[in-house]
Amino acid sequence: MLSGTLISPLSGWAGPGLEGYTALHYQLTPEQLVQQTLSRGQGRLADSGALVIRTGKFTGRSPQDRYLVKDDQTASRINWNEFNIPISEDSFDRLFHRLIRYFRGKEIWMRDGYVCADPAYRINIRVITETPWANLFCHHLLLRPAASGPADPDWLVIQAPGYQAIPELQGTRKENFSIINLSRRIIIIGGTAYTGEIKKGIFSMLNYLLPQKMDVLGMHCSANMGIGGDTALFFGLSGTGKTTLSTDEHRKLIGDDEHGWSDSGIFNFEGGCYAKCIDLRPEKEPQIYKAIRKGAMLENVQFLPGTKRVDYQDRTITENTRVSYPLYYLDQVQDPPMGPPPRHIFFLTCDANGVLPPISSMDSGQTMYQYISGYTAKVAGTEIGISAPKSTFSTCFGAPFLPLHPMVYARMLGEKVKRYRTSCWLINTGWTGGPIGQGYRIALPQTRAMIAAVLNGKLEKAAFIPRGLFRLSVPEYCPGVPSEMLDPRKVWSDAVVYDMKEQELVAAFRKNFEPFATAAWKEMLDSGPHNPC
Repeated sequence: MLSGTLISPLSGWAGPGLEGYTALHYQLTPEQLVQQTLSRGQGRLADSGALVIRTGKFTGRSPQDRYLVKDDQTASRINWNEFNIPISEDSFDRLFHRLIRYFRGKEIWMRDGYVCADPAYRINIRVITETPWANLFCHHLLLRPAASGPADPDWLVIQAPGYQAIPELQGTRKENFSIINLSRRIIIIGGTAYTGEIKKGIFSMLNYLLPQKMDVLGMHCSANMGIGGDTALFFGLSGTGKTTLSTDEHRKLIGDDEHGWSDSGIFNFEGGCYAKCIDLRPEKEPQIYKAIRKGAMLENVQFLPGTKRVDYQDRTITENTRVSYPLYYLDQVQDPPMGPPPRHIFFLTCDANGVLPPISSMDSGQTMYQYISGYTAKVAGTEIGISAPKSTFSTCFGAPFLPLHPMVYARMLGEKVKRYRTSCWLINTGWTGGPIGQGYRIALPQTRAMIAAVLNGKLEKAAFIPRGLFRLSVPEYCPGVPSEMLDPRKVWSDAVVYDMKEQELVAAFRKNFEPFATAAWKEMLDSGPHNPC
C-alpha cells in the first residue's frame, strides 16, 4: 500500500507533523519489502532465499549513546547509571524536530504492530523507518495485528540511520543516539542502522512500564512449554546457550528472548526471533538454520567466495552476525505465545573458571542473589584485550535494559517464585576439571540431559548435597551424566588449586554485590557465597 494522504504518521503526538515526504509505504508484506530493498541496492539474496543486509558502521548496540529523557515523571523513578544516561527535555525536542524535518523529500516506511501477547497488556507500536529492510525487521519482531487493522498506536518509534546529531548543540555524546522519552511515549534512533536498537529500546520501555503499573515482571529470557502444559524459563547472557537449550523438539517455544510474568502466567513480548548466527551449524541449531529462508533477514554476514552461500564462520564484519524471522518460521511454537506460571527456571552461566557445578538447585534466597549477580565469563577472543577468562556480571541478566532499580525486579522474581513454588536451577554450560585451557567444556548433550532430567521429574527423588563456598545443592546422580562430574572439586586433578580458583570467584561475586548490599534483605544477604577469609 502506498499512501501520502490516507494516514497521518504522527497523529496523536504533540510536536511537528511529518510532512513533505515523497512516499509513505504502509504495512507492506515481507515480499514487497524484500523487493524494495533489492531494487534500491540495499541488500542481496542468499541461496536460501533470505535477504542479506549490512548495518554499516554499527553492528551492535551502543550503550554509551542510549539515553532516557529526565523530566518531572522520570527524575526520581529511573535508576540513573552508566546504562540509564539522562538527557534533557530540550535536547530531545531539538533532536525530534530536526529528525522530522530530515524526512522531507524522502520515502518513509511505516508499520503498526504491538508488543505483549497477553491481550490484557497489549501496547500498540507505530514504527517509522528510513529503509524497507528495517521495516522488515519490525514485521518480524513485533506482534502482527489482525487484518482488520490495529488500534491507535500507544507508542511511536522513529529510526533514521542517515540522520546524525550535532553533539555540541543537542546534548549527545556522538552523532548516533537512541533516546527513550517515557513521558511522551516516543523512541527516536539516529546515526545507526543496527536494528537491535529498535528491539531493545522497546524492551527497556516495557521494563519501566509493566512493573510499576501492572505488576508484571519483564524478563530477558527464553521460554518453552512441555506437552503437559508446564513452562520453563531460561536466563543467560550471550554465549551461555539460552537459545540453544530452549529449542527442544519435545517442547514448544514460547519465545527466545523477552517475556513478561503476570498473575496469569508467562507471555512473549515479541512476535519473532533475533538470533545470533556466528558459527551456525544445522546439527547444532537445526531450528534456526531451517528458519533462514525466504523472508528472513540476515545482518552483516559474508558469502563464500563466488557463491551466494553464507559463510557462518566468517567474522570479517562482526562476531555479532544476526538473523531475524517471525516465530511461525519455527516448527515447534506455542500459539499464542503464552503459558502458565513457570514450573522451572534455569539460570545459565558459561563458567570459564571451571568452578561451578554443571547442575545445582537453588532456594529462593540463592535465586535472588544469583539473579542480581547475573554471572558468566568472557573468554579469550570474544573481545579485544581479553586474553584470559574474565568474570562478567550483568544484573538480572539484562542490566542495560532495566530503567528501575535492580532490586525492584529481584524482589518481584522472589515473590513470584515463592507464590508459584517454582523450582530454580543453576546450569554451568562452561568448563569443568579446570579453567579454560586446562579443563574441558561441558558437552551440550550432557547439559541437555541435565535439563531434561529436571523437566521430566527424574531428579525429584535424588538426594541433594550443598557443595563448596557457594553452598549450591548438587544432586548425587543425574541420568545421562557421569556421577563423578557433578562435584566439580572431584573432577579437578588438584583440589587445592580448585579451592584457590573458587575463592577467586567468590571474591569477584562479593565485590560485584557490594553496590546492592544496602538495598538487599536478609534472605538475599544470607544466600551469597561464604567468605573464604
